[in-house]
Amino acid sequence: MNALTVLVARAGAATLSVSRDRMTISGKADGSPVTEADLASDRIIADGLARLCPDIPLLSEERVHLAAPPYAGSFFVIDPLDGTREFIAGRDEFTVNLAIVTNGVPLLGIIGAPALGMIWRGLVGHGAERLAVGGGGAAEPIATRPFPAHGAWIAAVSRSHGDSRSDAFIDSRPGAVREPLGSAVKFCRIAEGEADIYPRLAPTCEWDVAAGHALVAAAGGKVTDGSGAPLRFGEARAGFLVPEFIAWGDPSAAP
Repeated sequence: MNALTVLVARAGAATLSVSRDRMTISGKADGSPVTEADLASDRIIADGLARLCPDIPLLSEERVHLAAPPYAGSFFVIDPLDGTREFIAGRDEFTVNLAIVTNGVPLLGIIGAPALGMIWRGLVGHGAERLAVGGGGAAEPIATRPFPAHGAWIAAVSRSHGDSRSDAFIDSRPGAVREPLGSAVKFCRIAEGEADIYPRLAPTCEWDVAAGHALVAAAGGKVTDGSGAPLRFGEARAGFLVPEFIAWGDPSAAP
């Protein structure tokens, strides 16, 4: 965990070293942007994992053309820069996401938010914690909170990727308060007990979800599909799409 955390911190530092005013921005086949920061982070993580764990396969958003699913046993899932649109817009809510998935289930998750100076990490069955980047202080244990019995509950929602099904899901629950956030920071708010639910009832990709899935589960929460069924990763789904998911801080609130 510590070696992987250092790797995420190094990748995050590389994103911060890129000038957002002068960086090169390209477009992928699906129309999404990719920047120098995405590629710099990807190189650092790929090189580091090749040294640390050369026998464990790697699935990265920036190396998806090299992927060879389905994956048996364990593999890494990496989003070198989650929230590229936030990064381009000059906001601080972008992250570096690293997960280990074993037999289709995310078990370890590390999410670094370099511009916020924070890293969240968790290992399912062993708890979750947050720590300041480069602060030298002790890691602080975190946990999800029970679903509020009275009063408002907090729904983490995407700042850049709203969808009608997620909006309807929240609207059907009176008293919901939306908290717009970028990138995997939404999972972190669930894991540290600052938000109660994060619905994304529209397609996204495995590298957007895997680290947050493990972090929330390690902190005491749960991530399911819209019907309450578990998610599976690395099984050769076209485009590595996750059709929908809901992150629940309180597992008892899930269907």
